[in-house]
Amino acid sequence: MRAMPVTLSLLRSLVPALLASLMLTSAAQAKPRAQDDNAPDIVTYGQREDVMRFGAELAQRQGLDPAWVQAQLAEARFVPNVAKFIMPPPAGTAKNWAAYRSRFVEPKRIRSGLAFWRENEKWLQRAEEMYGVPPEIIIGVIGVETIYGQQMGGFRVIDALATLSFDFPEGRKNRSAFFRDELEQLFVLCHSEGVDPLTLKGSYAGAMGMGQFMPSSWNKYAVDFDGDGRIDLHGSPADVIGSVAHYFAEFGWQRGVPTRFDVAVPVEAADRATLLEPDILPSFTAQQFAQRGAGLPAAGREFIGPLALIELQNGDAAPSYVAGTANFYAITRYNWSSYYAMAVIDLGEAIATVKKRVDR
Repeated sequence: MRAMPVTLSLLRSLVPALLASLMLTSAAQAKPRAQDDNAPDIVTYGQREDVMRFGAELAQRQGLDPAWVQAQLAEARFVPNVAKFIMPPPAGTAKNWAAYRSRFVEPKRIRSGLAFWRENEKWLQRAEEMYGVPPEIIIGVIGVETIYGQQMGGFRVIDALATLSFDFPEGRKNRSAFFRDELEQLFVLCHSEGVDPLTLKGSYAGAMGMGQFMPSSWNKYAVDFDGDGRIDLHGSPADVIGSVAHYFAEFGWQRGVPTRFDVAVPVEAADRATLLEPDILPSFTAQQFAQRGAGLPAAGREFIGPLALIELQNGDAAPSYVAGTANFYAITRYNWSSYYAMAVIDLGEAIATVKKRVDR
């Protein structure tokens, strides 16, 4: 049979079909797109050999049933929004304390905080007696974290921690080892408390409950403050209050010490740079502040503990400054941010002011 001559009209008719075939082949070879978080999974972590190996090693280290651990991990899935939310803000994004503060020191949190304080006053008083942490600090933390349990996170914790353990996104410092440790602590927690790992919900980073404790913090610092035989950081305000206070006590909270003083920063740039160099770690005496030209109020000048010059940027406006004490630093151990610490302090003080006025 003679070959059919290739004519221009024949080529025109074949091109669309060839292009369609190439597109289908390319799509089949491409990496599958991340699914919507609510879509059913095609591939779960149960099909990953490295994940199953991690589960077996975890079980051996912690004395757990490897079949149970691997069965739970097999149900964990990659969540695209977890990988998205863990990323830092775009480069060049200016920090703005005034804007940050306005997100937390606002009417809804103040109203909810006042109600929470009144409903749980005895637990707050008991926490202060035991651990030395004032009610307004505990109130500030729970308000900033979850608005007193109103926003505790809707991600399955096992999914969030597995995503960040085994598929940590590129583009920032890799913290997958930290999240693998937290995933391991999640299994320890669920085994000790008799909880199904697949039922726990929390933040995109795996934090849980009204106070947003990571699994390792739950295991180390959470307390059964109401004495009912179990630790419930989702539904027991008493346990949440006691656990937050205990956490701060373990991280060096000092009874009766203020969190910060107002400060007038040094005029000389070199003096200011020297005081800012240690960042939020209290490193200078009040006398050293004065020697560098930093002005403190009378209470600050008489303070005998170490101080840190805290700078809070305000976008294009001038920065705000405070002199932070060891208790300011203790708050940053809950969330390593001076902006967070100041939001906790300001929200707690705002609620305390309203409470004092209303209770007169």
